[in-house]
Amino acid sequence: MKYLATATALSALLATGALADGHAVKVGIILGFTGPIESLTPGMADSAELAFREVSESGQFLDGNVIEPVRADSTCVDSASATAAADRLVTADGVVAIMGADCSGVTTAVANNTAVPNGVVMVSPSATSPALSTIEDNDLFFRTSPSDARQGEVLASVLKDKGITSVAVTYTNNDYGKGLSDSFISNFETMGGSITINAAHEDGKGDYSAEVGALASAGGDLLVVLGYADQGGVGIIQSALDTGAFDTFALGDGMFSESLIEAIGDDLNGTIGTVPWSEGEGTDAFIATANAASVDPDGPYRSESYDAAALIALAMQAGGEATKEAVAANLLAVANAPGEKILPGELAKGLEILKSGGQIDYVGATNVELIGPGEAAGTYREYEVKGGAFETISFR
Repeated sequence: MKYLATATALSALLATGALADGHAVKVGIILGFTGPIESLTPGMADSAELAFREVSESGQFLDGNVIEPVRADSTCVDSASATAAADRLVTADGVVAIMGADCSGVTTAVANNTAVPNGVVMVSPSATSPALSTIEDNDLFFRTSPSDARQGEVLASVLKDKGITSVAVTYTNNDYGKGLSDSFISNFETMGGSITINAAHEDGKGDYSAEVGALASAGGDLLVVLGYADQGGVGIIQSALDTGAFDTFALGDGMFSESLIEAIGDDLNGTIGTVPWSEGEGTDAFIATANAASVDPDGPYRSESYDAAALIALAMQAGGEATKEAVAANLLAVANAPGEKILPGELAKGLEILKSGGQIDYVGATNVELIGPGEAAGTYREYEVKGGAFETISFR
């Protein structure tokens, strides 16, 4: 598989050149390289590995040590497979922390079954279910993306501001879909909107005509699709267009992918949606850093993945050792004030400050500030599909 080949190439890099002298500290990257978001995860992994490579090449990390990323497949949807993959990372590979997982259900399973029992920190760039805010994690679970409790409010506000008062809703039948649906509906109704139907759909089906028939019978100004771009979500939209049930859609973050535009074509024009996104000095720095390293920065959760990886490395540096205990004890401290602000491309500077006993405030690509149970406050990009491309309308 492509993602394994890429990981192998990175491992080879660790054995050559500037990275040859230090001890290799293994950190896991567990994402759905197969499954309903497989078009999104390569860019996320590349962004995380960009941060690890920046740390390793600095020569400042733990007296010349380097980070060796080890990839594993969460599948996004199969909790048993994700747990088995995480078990291998912890027991066989000996990782000291995990960047991931990605989808909320498998993230919960990995946290409960592997990471927390073994004292291993997880920093997810994309698991957004509100339920993750209250899991029993022993202060070992963090995320650089905001909770869907916030996304539901933002998406409802977008529709209200456009004068949309009645919608049908379909969501992927898992923790992510249910959590986002509940949040959206609660906020939309509070704002005076009405829901004609709220129906789950299963991923992996070849025919969604029955689901779309029920949605069409209920009606609404448009169809809200809270699913996955590479699975049921695209099937629902295509069936709705083919039957004339709906011609306008509003989408959650799991639907934001170039693969969706490629699959649907011009019929997707006019579609609106929200996705976690940032702007400002940190975002600009990430784009410049990624472009300089031939890593594409333009995609969902790539900034969050870079930040998740950077926080893991900086936490180890703050603790003075490559251990899971150092990551757990220092991650919040390097993420938040007080301290000197650190942007993407400045990880060497951050490492040097920490090495000398100073404090940093990692701003990163997404204006990192971890609140409450170690999760991001976050901002969202409101977009519309115009001329076959995602066009930014505003940030909220």
